[in-house]
Amino acid sequence: MTHYDVLVVGGGTGNNVAAAAADAGLDTALVEKGPLGGTCLNRGCNPSKMVIQAAVAADNVRNAERFHVDATLNDVDFAGVIDDMAETLGPIAEGMEERYREKENLTLYKDEAVFVDERTVEVDGEQISAEKVVVAAGSRPLVPPIDGLDEMDYLTSQEALYLREQPDSLVVMGGGYIAVELGYFFEALGTDVTIVEMMDTLVPREDDDLSEAFTEIATERHDVYTGYRATAVEERDGEIAVHAETEDGEEAVVTGDELLVALGRRPNTDTLDVAAAGIETDDRGFIVTNDRLETNAEGVWAQGDIADNAMFKHSGDYETQVTIDNVVHGGNSEADFTAMPHAIFTEPQMSGVGKTEQELRDSDTEYVVGRQSLPETPMGRAKKLEHGFVKVLAAPDGEILGCHMLGYEASTMIHEVVVAMRSAGGTVDDVTGIIHAHPTLNKAVQYAFEDAQV
Repeated sequence: MTHYDVLVVGGGTGNNVAAAAADAGLDTALVEKGPLGGTCLNRGCNPSKMVIQAAVAADNVRNAERFHVDATLNDVDFAGVIDDMAETLGPIAEGMEERYREKENLTLYKDEAVFVDERTVEVDGEQISAEKVVVAAGSRPLVPPIDGLDEMDYLTSQEALYLREQPDSLVVMGGGYIAVELGYFFEALGTDVTIVEMMDTLVPREDDDLSEAFTEIATERHDVYTGYRATAVEERDGEIAVHAETEDGEEAVVTGDELLVALGRRPNTDTLDVAAAGIETDDRGFIVTNDRLETNAEGVWAQGDIADNAMFKHSGDYETQVTIDNVVHGGNSEADFTAMPHAIFTEPQMSGVGKTEQELRDSDTEYVVGRQSLPETPMGRAKKLEHGFVKVLAAPDGEILGCHMLGYEASTMIHEVVVAMRSAGGTVDDVTGIIHAHPTLNKAVQYAFEDAQV
């Protein structure tokens, strides 16, 4: 058995922990079967945002006439879009692996790790152990046991992002952020998209006003079946047919050339057999951690998608800072997930931070609401925006409780609210007191917060 000072399982955000440990002179092992960079770089946010830019470009051409510009969308090189993405990102992961193989104090194992004991894993028939272990092995697409699905050739987000032949039609199971982002990408480039979602709206975890508004927009683009649960899948006349039904028993059958299963993600704790190391998991399989990102097992930390925190790359990056201080430098840092933002990169974009209105109602929290329509702002008129708003939720004393946005560049606009919420106080006045450059879209944020002042 080979013993190390630090063992990191997972080469996504975990690769930074391994690099920091090696740089600090600790004998370090990094185990990752796939390309370094993890889901975000290779199978998630990086490739999806790259291909979505092609969808945005196609939409810009279609909308050019609104600005009295004559432009025609004659063709889309779908394979070229995918190849450009793959050729841009592939070398990044390859270069990272080359650097890590040459890094002093670091041993890279390119295989799967399975726990066999406390702080001991088996990798390609070899057992390795460490004084400190960081579990950062991520998650994978969730594929539920739907009748007939295991007999079909279906796509998950990983395959869909590297599909070089554009389907004429696509059925998407699920209505969360992965489903709507990929649905937008395929539709904007010419695929007929049908979305089947069991909840009453798409992106149902968002604030109700946002999810309802986006569902209306998506319905103009796609065939949308909200309130329908997929019950079975079969091949029918050369297509994939998805059977779905409502709680009232109303049935529907939708068909497409391809099927995308986008029903969420599950942690990779089962493939690691974390139970063999005595690592506690919750009822969904996520590793339970404390504020220092320690697990219940002595000398074991967990971070990223596999842990019971936010499943965002930016959350994983933040957790990495905490883990490095505690594992590498013997610190006592605690993770503070206050004001964790998120964004969805459809067109229009969506973003949010803090509580939703329904969460405040459910907890009997007193609050006020401030709103501002994006189309009714100077920059909104200049851009001829048809959709979008900023919604602020605040306590009567001015504390910012949440903010939710739908519209052009909402993913960027949310950050001034995040800064305010992370600062001492975090009040409505902190935003309204800022001088906002005119006529930027962020003036809509100012107007919405002014509307929330009581």
